[in-house]
Amino acid sequence: MVGLSYRKASKVFRTGIVVIAGIAGAIAATQFAAAQPQKVVELFTSQGCSSCPPADQLAERLVEEDKDVLTVLMPVDYWDYLGWKDTFASPVHSQRQRSYATRRGDRSVYTPQMVINGEEHVVGSRERDVRAALNRADPFTADVDLTISDMVVQAKVDGTLPKGAKMATVYFLRIEDEATVDIGRGENAGRKIKYVNIVRNLEPMGVWEGGSATFRMPKSKLMLKGDARCAILIQVEDRDGPGKIIGAAVMDWQDGA
Repeated sequence: MVGLSYRKASKVFRTGIVVIAGIAGAIAATQFAAAQPQKVVELFTSQGCSSCPPADQLAERLVEEDKDVLTVLMPVDYWDYLGWKDTFASPVHSQRQRSYATRRGDRSVYTPQMVINGEEHVVGSRERDVRAALNRADPFTADVDLTISDMVVQAKVDGTLPKGAKMATVYFLRIEDEATVDIGRGENAGRKIKYVNIVRNLEPMGVWEGGSATFRMPKSKLMLKGDARCAILIQVEDRDGPGKIIGAAVMDWQDGA
């Protein structure tokens, strides 16, 4: 309105500042810092594998006991023909495991298999071997600051690539924190097995070339019923596929909701 007085204009201006500040404060209030584990364990497992339950139990202990280690389950689908279709299995996980084997050059694809930091693999039920491999793992070279607001998942990455590496992929993982499955058929028929940190989806957020960079995804795109946790992996990658993991962060959805 053309005739708005200075006093009224000042009041409107101050009110606008208060509203904007309130919105900014609300957004800031929904942001929480994530934990930054220093090592990553991927367990390739299957509900149809009779050798897997001990490894599943070890994964649960690692999740509960070692906060410096991000342990996740990558259920595979190649044992589904044995009589029980794994309720969490994904062909993406199976292909990821095969890609690891191809890159290593050993073609070693089996369950239960734990892969440490995207490199060394060990039988997932052999706790002594798993912990020895964790002790041998190189320290991360990338820091990841993961935050969640009402609208956005944001990962700020800073650090250096390993010598000879040209790029790393920033992966976003949606994780179901735990589930118990009654297995009706196959090698584990009649068993009730608990699973923790089950990867429900893995997708790239972008490519990191070292230094400082920020990656964002809309939160609305990422939420699925049952998911309680999310994680970021920084993983060296080239034409041979995924390689060494050099950074990670993890956060519960309820902390950033």
